[in-house]
Formats: sequence, C-alpha cells, structure tokens
Amino acid sequence: MTSDPDIDSPQVTQEPARRSGSILLVLLVAGAIVAAAVAFMTLGRANAQPYILALLALLAMVGLFTLFAFAAGIVRFADRTADDPLMRPIADHAFDGIAVTDSGGHIVYANAAYLTLTGATSMQDVRPVERVFIGNPDVSEAVFRLLKAAREGKRQQEEVRVAAADGAHGRWLRMRVRPLGQTKRHSRYAVWSIADITRDRDRQEDVFQELRHAIEYLDHAPCGFFSVNKAGDLAYVNATLANWLDHDLAEIGSGGLKLTDVVSGDGAALLTSIIAAPGEVRTEVFDIDLRMRNGKTMPARLYHKLAFGADGVPGPSRTLVISRARDERVDPQRAAEVRFMRFFDHTPMAIATVDKSGVVHRANARFAKLAQSLSPDGAASRSILAAVNERDRGQLSAAIHAAAEGQGDIPPVDAMLSGARERWGQFFVTAVVGEDDRDAEAAIVYMLETTERRTLENQINQSQKMESVGQLAGGIAHDFNNVLSAIMMANDFLLNAHKPTDPSFQDIMQIKQNANRAAALVRQLLAFSRRQTLQPKVLDLGDTLSDIGMLLKRLIGEKVTFPGVVHGRDLWPVKADVSQFEQVIVNLVVNARDAMPNGGRLAIRTANVAAAEVATFGYKGIPAADYVLVDVSDTGSGIPPDIVDKIFEPFFSTKEVGKGTGLGLSTVYGIVKQTGGFIYVDSKAGEGTTFRIFLPRHYPEVEAQPAPANGAGKGQEPAGAPKPASTDLTGHGTILLVEDEEGLRSLNARGLRSRGYSVIEASNGIEALEALDQKNGAVDLVVSDVVMPEMDGPTLLRKMRVRNPDLKIIFVSGYAEEAFDKSLPENEQFAFLAKPFALSALIAKVKETMALS
Repeated sequence: MTSDPDIDSPQVTQEPARRSGSILLVLLVAGAIVAAAVAFMTLGRANAQPYILALLALLAMVGLFTLFAFAAGIVRFADRTADDPLMRPIADHAFDGIAVTDSGGHIVYANAAYLTLTGATSMQDVRPVERVFIGNPDVSEAVFRLLKAAREGKRQQEEVRVAAADGAHGRWLRMRVRPLGQTKRHSRYAVWSIADITRDRDRQEDVFQELRHAIEYLDHAPCGFFSVNKAGDLAYVNATLANWLDHDLAEIGSGGLKLTDVVSGDGAALLTSIIAAPGEVRTEVFDIDLRMRNGKTMPARLYHKLAFGADGVPGPSRTLVISRARDERVDPQRAAEVRFMRFFDHTPMAIATVDKSGVVHRANARFAKLAQSLSPDGAASRSILAAVNERDRGQLSAAIHAAAEGQGDIPPVDAMLSGARERWGQFFVTAVVGEDDRDAEAAIVYMLETTERRTLENQINQSQKMESVGQLAGGIAHDFNNVLSAIMMANDFLLNAHKPTDPSFQDIMQIKQNANRAAALVRQLLAFSRRQTLQPKVLDLGDTLSDIGMLLKRLIGEKVTFPGVVHGRDLWPVKADVSQFEQVIVNLVVNARDAMPNGGRLAIRTANVAAAEVATFGYKGIPAADYVLVDVSDTGSGIPPDIVDKIFEPFFSTKEVGKGTGLGLSTVYGIVKQTGGFIYVDSKAGEGTTFRIFLPRHYPEVEAQPAPANGAGKGQEPAGAPKPASTDLTGHGTILLVEDEEGLRSLNARGLRSRGYSVIEASNGIEALEALDQKNGAVDLVVSDVVMPEMDGPTLLRKMRVRNPDLKIIFVSGYAEEAFDKSLPENEQFAFLAKPFALSALIAKVKETMALS
C-alpha cells in the first residue's frame, strides 16, 4: 500500500516554500557594494557621480519591490519556530486533526489528520471548520459557539454527532479551539483540533447498556435492595423492596423517604450505630421489622454493608433484604427465631451484651437508639460506660465485673445518663454463663430510662413540700392575725380616747401604720398558701391595666422603655380580686425592672385565648378552656435553666441579701392559683423572660341564681338587701362572741358593748353551745372564729342550726372563706369578716348583718 505524498507530507496552504538564509550570500552582497564604492573612488568625483546615482536608483527599486511583495504576502520574514526540528513533526503527524487560522479565519497550517477528517484530498481543498460543516443543523450551533470563543480569545470544546450521507451510523467528533499568539486586544491565530471519538462513544454506550441491564436485573431480583446516605435518606430502593413495602419508586427517587419511614420501631438506630476503623468495610446482619405503607410490619433479615472513609465517616450503605415472612409456614424453627428477634428488638427495655470492660458486643434497637441520643454527635459508642455520667460509671463498672465473676443477684444501678440534659436510667446486670474467653461476652445489661418517673417523683415531693410550707405559712399567718387584730383593736380604743391635738396621737397613728404594714405581710403569706380572703369582681383587664399604667411607669424608672399596655381586641371578662391582680402585675414589673439594671424594654400584652388554641402553647397542666392571657416580657438577664423551676418557691431569691424577701413570685403564684388561673414562665439566660398568666373567662350566666330567702349567704348579701343609710354604728341585741384568744375576745366584747350590744363571751364551741342553751336559743347574732380547739366554727354552726334554724352568724378568720366553706352544708348562709380588722369594721359588719331580715 502506498501513501499519498500530498497527505503524508507537512501541509501549508497559501504560502510558498520557505528557504533558509545564507551567510555566504550576505558576504557576497556586502563585497559587491564595497567593490563598487572603491571603483567610484578611483574614477573621481565628477566621473563617478552618474554611476552612483544609477546604483542608488537600483537599490531603491529593489527596496520598493520588496515592500510590495511583503504587503502582498509573497515575501515574509522567517519564523524560526516553524522550522523547529521537534515541534513541527509532532504537529504534522498528530493523531488529532490540527489547523491554525489567522485573525481573518484563513488557514495558515493544517496537518494530514485534519485533511482526512474534513474530507480534503489536497492542499487546495482544505477549508476552515465552519465551511466544512456549513449547512449541517446538528453541528452548526456548536461551530457557532466555537467561532465566538475564537474571536474572544477563549478556549471552547464541543462534542457533536455527524450523520453519514448514506444514512449510516455516523460518527462523533470532539472539536476544540484555543488562542495562539494572544495580545492584549485579540489573538493573532486560533488553533483548531478535531478528534474522532466514535469508538469511545460506542464503548460508553455499551457500558451504559450493561449498567441498565444490571439495574433492571437488580430492580426485579427476588430479594430487596436499598441504600442509605449519611443523612438517613433512601438513595436507592429496588422495585422488589418497593413492591413489598407498597411504595412508589418515583416517590423514593425524589428523596421523599427516610430510613425511619421504612424501618419499624427503633430498628433504624441499629443500622446507624455501626462503628468501625477508618477505611474498614463492615457487614452486619440484623433481624428487624420493616414498615409497610399501610402501617403493617414485615419481618426481614438485612445484610447491611457499610464502608468507612479514611476520615472515619461512613459512606452510603448497600443493604440486601430477605423477607422472613415467608419462613413462618415453611420452617418452624426459623419462624421461632423471627418471633424471638421481633420480641428482642421491640421490647421497651434497652438490652446489650458486654465484655468485662463494658464494650458492647450485641444490642437491640432500643439500646442503639438510646446510645445515639446520649452521644454529642449522634454516633453510638463502643462502650456502655459512655452512656453513663462520669460520676456513676464506677457503680456500673463494678456491677459488670461482678457479673463477669459469676455473681448473682446483683443490685440494680441507678445512674445519671450522659448528655446535655439531665436523664436517669436503671441498669440491671446479669452474668453470662459458659463463656471461658476473657474477651467474650461477660454480662447482659438491661436498662430502663427512669427520667419521667424521677421527674414525677420530684414534682410530687415538691408539691408536698410546698403544701407543707403553705400550711406552716397559713398557720403562722393565722396566729399573727389574732395578734394583729388585738393590736389594731386596742389601737382603735386609744385613738378614740385621744384627740389629734394630744401629744401621744402621732405615736398611736404610727402604731396603726405599722400594724397595717404587718397585716400586708401576713396577706402575702396567706396569698402564698392560697388562703387569703379575696373579693372577686368581674373585671375588664384592659381597663384595670390602664388604670395602673402611670404607677408602672414610675416603678420601672427612666432606663427601661415601656410603651404601654398592648390590648387585645374585645377582651373577655374575668373574675378576680382587683387589688390582688394589681399586686401580681406590680410584682412582675418590679422583677423585670431588677433584671434590667442597665435598661431594656418592658412589654405587657393581653389577648383572648380560645380553648382550641391552648394546646399550641405546649404548657402542661392547663386544661382546654377559654382564657384571657396577660404577657409580661422583659429583655433582661433571663433566668438560668437550673433555677427556673424554683422561682415560685417561698423565700427563694437570686437577689443580694437584704434586697428581697423571696415572697414576690410565690405570692404571684398563690394569687393566680386561688383565682383559678395558671402562670408559666419562658426564659433564656441573657435573652429575657416572659411570664404568661392565663385567667379563666367569666360567663355571667353561670352566676345568674335566685337570691336566698333567709339572709346573707357565703359572706355576701342577697339582691336588694338594705344598706346602712347612716354612719350610726350603735345598736342593740344579744351577741354570742366565740373566740379562743382571750385578749382579742375581751377587746371585741368591749367594743361591741360600747356600741350598745349585750355580749356573751365563749372561748370555744362547747362553751358557745352551753351559752346558747342557757338562753334557749334566744341569741340575735353569733360572731365566731373559724379555727378553734375542741370544736371549729363550721361544726358549731351545724349544731346551732339544730337549736335555731334562723340564727345569724358571722365567721371571723384570717384564712380565706374558701378554706373552710367546703366543710359546711350546701347552701349554708353566713357572713364573713377577714382578720385582722379594725373596731369600726367589726361594728359595721355586726350592724349590717343584724339589719338583714
């Protein structure tokens, strides 16, 4: 076979053959010029002048013709790089077609491969790329992009398919362009290369077809396959497994399913709890339940293969799934194994087998999930001791060592679990019998999380403690009220006996003011114990908060910004004691001010909360009902998480010694609870605090009841009851006064007698009944304490009603009326006077009750 000399040889179009320069020719030209100059000198100046002019004219003509030849491209300056003996043959004999075009698009060089790929038969037929594929719609767009890149001096690559003229398969070409000899503004030349990649494309197509066949086979294999990425998303599920689980492949392919969606219970934690060394490949076998789309489960065995990278990070899994639901009828033994594994993985107790050092060998799904939740990065640890707080690890380690020695009846270990928040668990350790290998499994550890149980126990203990403190505070307040009542009563006698001009009058007034301050402190104790006397009224919280707006602005000072109360629209009415509710708001505002020593922002908002919206707040213990919400928010220092549960405890304070009694929030809590409401706190250290008060909505129709016919009831007058028309507090009648405090009793009796009443004194209920019997029930009014030895007030009332059904009675107590009205018969009528009280209040209450028919 012979080669075409026009193709095998280097090709240059539109350019004559270059010749190498010669030093001999240069020397001959120089010698001729020197000889001519010597000859002109010998002829003399006058004779040589015509010859000199002729020589100069000849040289000028040669130079002029040379310039024209260079401009026309006939003569060019020699390019030494083109004559490089190494680079020129490489380009000439390259496998890819190479062509060089100038800025005008003309080809200045083309190798033999370019002629072959473009179909040129000789140098006269060679064409640039755009002219070769002109009119071909499959290639024209790619060529246009290449030309644009060539003009802009950029690199560009395109792969195009050129159809054969006879309709054959055609061929694939890879075309590239890059600049050559680029200047700041443009490129002098562009290098084009064309390569035939048809064979590579065919090979890729064959590989793709083989891969498609493999995927099709894998999709319809008799076993299930799936792959999970690091985020827990199902990256691949074959058609067989999707059919088993009744899922759509398109749904899975769009990333709509996670591993937890198709694995029942805590089984997903088993697959994500594998630990291995960097670069290791692990295959674990798991018997778990898969969750079908309809919620049913299917037992399956998984061969879970996982490869770990050099950095220890696990890559996507490759998991083979074998359905074990078919084994139940065929193989009873395997069916029993399936049932045991399902029981093992679905038990609510975390189970693991460990060696002497605590390294976990096997574990169920609940343990794997627990271990992941306790790890900071969500990855399970090899050792069971890592699940326990460092302070309790010694106890669990000792129990495991005892089991490894074969001991039985090992006491359970109560330990705090590791992790950011406080969690507790109870560990039961038993020995594994029959293992001689010291590295083998030494013990079985069963673990139950007891966090909720401990929390409940702490809440019950806290509730009992608060109840005990409340009873103590109430008892102390009751005794203080008796003392204060006596002080205030004696003080009233002194005020009546002294004129304002008397020198002692100011001292007596000072005693009265201090007694009132002491009474306010007692009311705080009673508010905490929820035994204070309230006078609830139907309120519009918007008006109530607006009334104390100026007071709140004075309390918070100038550093704190308070734009005013933001009221909700059409607030529902509530029923509360207005003075006590104001105290609640004032206490919260003062606490907010103290939390913002450098200034901040205070916000108070009100809103209606329907029963359907209560659950959205996420608070425990509040039933679904209609409430009016009051928010008190600040931007202060916040409450640390470790003390937020203690802020409502009495005498608990974070302020410096001497700057707080610790009764403010406990009083708030008691008032809100006694009103029937709920209070919650949301706070983050450094970000501020929000107190939310939920007061029950008041329904007026609930109180629409007929007035009792036989006098005052439950401490309030019936509708239309006569009111005293004057300030005359004198009266007449027989009053039975029952009080166990002798000093207070004598002062009360003295005051009543001074107003014209006949008073019979009794120190307890038994004496009162005897006095009533002596009078044959002819007593106009009974004024009785509630808490007395031997017989309390409610018991005394029931026995007196037997003797005189129409008897009028006033109960006197430092406790709230609701603290004892449950021990009275239903619809029992009585009046009520709260301790401590002044003499004028007692006389007014007696005359008011006596006037009732």
